[in-house]
Amino acid sequence: MKKLNLKDVSQYVEQNIGTFHQKRIQSLDGLKLTQVLKRKNPYLFKAKYVLTAEQIIRGIVDAHISSNEETIFGDWLEGLAIFINGKVYGGYKSGITGIDLEFDNNGARNIVTIKSGPNWGNSSQIAKMVADFKTAKKTLRTSNSQLNVVAVNGCCYGRDNNPDKGDYFKYCGQSFWAFISGDTE
Repeated sequence: MKKLNLKDVSQYVEQNIGTFHQKRIQSLDGLKLTQVLKRKNPYLFKAKYVLTAEQIIRGIVDAHISSNEETIFGDWLEGLAIFINGKVYGGYKSGITGIDLEFDNNGARNIVTIKSGPNWGNSSQIAKMVADFKTAKKTLRTSNSQLNVVAVNGCCYGRDNNPDKGDYFKYCGQSFWAFISGDTE
């Protein structure tokens, strides 16, 4: 384990934050009213007492921006987490389906799925993540049957006071950043 140099992190942020903003603009440039209207429930507009075209358009654009920013920023945070872990533990973007980060620490291979926050999915999405963890463990153990593999759902923000989920651990917010960086601060 190497000590994290915060200047490296600052440099990474400076060099890569522009990508987040570019993707936000590209998303708006590609927004087509006819496509968005096909995905919207017209009864919801009536129930919310949305009556004018301006209110409908403002609501659609605001919802699109909010949803899209969450996704784009989540991808950006994932890149930051992988960068930080790479500097400290030599971690890397995994090539295994459903796994974002792999790194070795304390005699274990950690496989990590990175999400923005703790409430990222429904029960079927969580079941898919658990299935991906099981498949990844089998894949990694085919080359080394003695390999101790630890599955982790890492969340960039939020809290979860019960990290042991049985099949995996869930670290959120400061616990996640401490886990991948080796630095509690």
